[in-house]
Amino acid sequence: MFSRRQKHILLKFFSMFSVVRGYNILIIVIAQYLTSVYILAHDKTLKEVLFDVNLFMLVLASSATIAAGYIINNFYDSEKDLINRPNKSKLDRLISQNTKLSFYFVLNLSAVVMASYVSFNAVIFFSIYIFAIWFYSHKLKKLPFIGNLTSAILTILPFFAIFLYYKNFEHVIFVHAVFLFLIVSMRELTKDLENLEGDLLLNYKTIPIVYGEKASKIMLTILIALTSVPVYLLLTHYDVGHMYLFFYLSVILLVIFLLVLWQSKTKIHYLILHNILKFIIVSGVFCIVLINVNVVLNRI
Repeated sequence: MFSRRQKHILLKFFSMFSVVRGYNILIIVIAQYLTSVYILAHDKTLKEVLFDVNLFMLVLASSATIAAGYIINNFYDSEKDLINRPNKSKLDRLISQNTKLSFYFVLNLSAVVMASYVSFNAVIFFSIYIFAIWFYSHKLKKLPFIGNLTSAILTILPFFAIFLYYKNFEHVIFVHAVFLFLIVSMRELTKDLENLEGDLLLNYKTIPIVYGEKASKIMLTILIALTSVPVYLLLTHYDVGHMYLFFYLSVILLVIFLLVLWQSKTKIHYLILHNILKFIIVSGVFCIVLINVNVVLNRI
């Protein structure tokens, strides 16, 4: 059906898509727009938000920066991924390191150009963001606590760019941000447990390696307890519409997570825990529409 050349091109495409984790970027784009429509710019019409060129440029700049971040992270973690993710690593290696680095610089330059369309402040923001991702991948990732904290902050920074654009300082936004930050922090620590073998062989000083698995489980338990604070506030002090269903589901999933956590001993167990947290994050993105299910009809 396909010629050898077409198959080669197709494999290269899927390899690059795997390296930049295109599925994650798509979720982030959707999340940025839904957050803008339902939370950050809820006083604007749907048309104003969706056809806002400045917002579009910020989303594109975020996507380019994140894609570049995945590339540089893949570059520095190539040896570790051979141990922790052998199948994905084989696909990723179909693209040469020189090609990845070239694409990395092109994406970062594109992000700065797109940010320049919005404002000089946006250029500064994305320039710092690009440097922070590189510094994290090159140095901070191998450090306990600092690496986890930096990764969680870098994950939510694309939403901070939109927040700064709309300048909406309502308290509910900060509570949502705290909830997301805690879930992402749990995910990063769970990933460290999942990748223990590769991190140990390559001398990464992650929390599970420095302090042990039991200490990591205690920290995850504390993070779950802390997550109950923003969940309680969102359910009792703010109007989140039908999104309360998501938060109740999150509580149930976190209880299951906690029960499985203390029985976990192998990589497959931690992979299951990682997927529970990924499900909470991804479902949370799409459940934003539950804040006001009539928004499409009422705000056109």
